[in-house]
Amino acid sequence: MSLPPKLPAGRTFDEFEVGDTVRTGGRTLTDADLVLFAGLSGDHNPAHIDEVAASAGPLRGRVAHGMLVQSIATGLAVQTGVFHGTLIALAAMDIQWKTPARVGDTISCQLTVAEMDPEPRPRRGRMWLEVEVQRADGTVLAVSRWETLVSRQPAKA
Repeated sequence: MSLPPKLPAGRTFDEFEVGDTVRTGGRTLTDADLVLFAGLSGDHNPAHIDEVAASAGPLRGRVAHGMLVQSIATGLAVQTGVFHGTLIALAAMDIQWKTPARVGDTISCQLTVAEMDPEPRPRRGRMWLEVEVQRADGTVLAVSRWETLVSRQPAKA
């Protein structure tokens, strides 16, 4: 069995600046993603899992769960490695969905450091990220603001 390559330590709070931008890789939504998320979340709304019913509705076909899209966005952010071992917590998330994502859409994110607060704590800082989730053609699917806690100390090996 081979182990995945070891990621380098992520950036600490003090290595970020307001305005820093991180672009993620992309990920294509599959039918299995929608079905598995419906099972995991219990959200079996026909708009997500029934093509016939969804096609007759206002969205003209199946769409991905909004929270599935945001869950994938958090995974894409982690996969950049920028937060590897330094992200302590996602404390809050404010989301606005702009247009639905569908099976076959490839999505990616742009994260921009909007605000930073070092708090009176020597071990962590609070950082707000403006996050835009886009389809490969540039269509904005969602915008959100993530409040995070980030370590001020390097990740331990």
